[in-house]
Amino acid sequence: MAHQETMTSKKVSFTKEMRLATRDIHNVSDALVNAKLAFALYDSAVWAEGLLIFYEIFKYLEENVSHDFLPEEYHRTQQFEEDLNFYLGDNWKVKYQPRKEVCDYLKHLEEIKRENPNLLVAYVYHLYMGLLSGGQILQKRRNISKRFNPFAGNGSGKGASLTTFEGNSIYDLKQKMKKTIDQFGDSLDEGTRKQMIEESRKVFEMNNEVIKTVKGVNRANVKSLFYILILIGFYIILKQIIFK
Repeated sequence: MAHQETMTSKKVSFTKEMRLATRDIHNVSDALVNAKLAFALYDSAVWAEGLLIFYEIFKYLEENVSHDFLPEEYHRTQQFEEDLNFYLGDNWKVKYQPRKEVCDYLKHLEEIKRENPNLLVAYVYHLYMGLLSGGQILQKRRNISKRFNPFAGNGSGKGASLTTFEGNSIYDLKQKMKKTIDQFGDSLDEGTRKQMIEESRKVFEMNNEVIKTVKGVNRANVKSLFYILILIGFYIILKQIIFK
């Protein structure tokens, strides 16, 4: 009985509390990403669109959040730019203008910074943990899809800087992030913790709005279907030859 009471009263970590509070909208976000990118992962134009919508957001956080919460080993601004240079060319910034949804996102982050900078930590946690988790999965799926794309490049590995953390273990980075945020959460008063939870949901709401703006998905889906049909055709022909 005493053991049961101890287990029941055991304090939930702050990061777990945030994950539980955002589970439903996080699932919506995952579904949106899959709907947008399921057939478009191989398509470099669509991939570049995905990079472009989050470039300014990560850059803002890295320029405005203390290194106590966002050390250099997590920073991705340079890696975003390397990948965008690869996909869009070195002069992509010349005509680049962040879309309205991205500007709205940045405006919201700026408001948070003025009112309570602590709330920016919610964005750090969800965005960087997303990159260290879902971002890794997307990159692996993209690498696999390239193998089956007859028109893919030579697979040199270029264009994948964002998801490559040289000299750092993905597992260690995730554990360090969780520990930092948990310790931070323990230092907060109940009112600020509640605000952090509410802002955690806002992270996914705003992510969803910018993800909806990704262009070229329909074109990419048609091309993907075309490649799949080619592979099926090759399989049928090969099967007929073998069993003729």
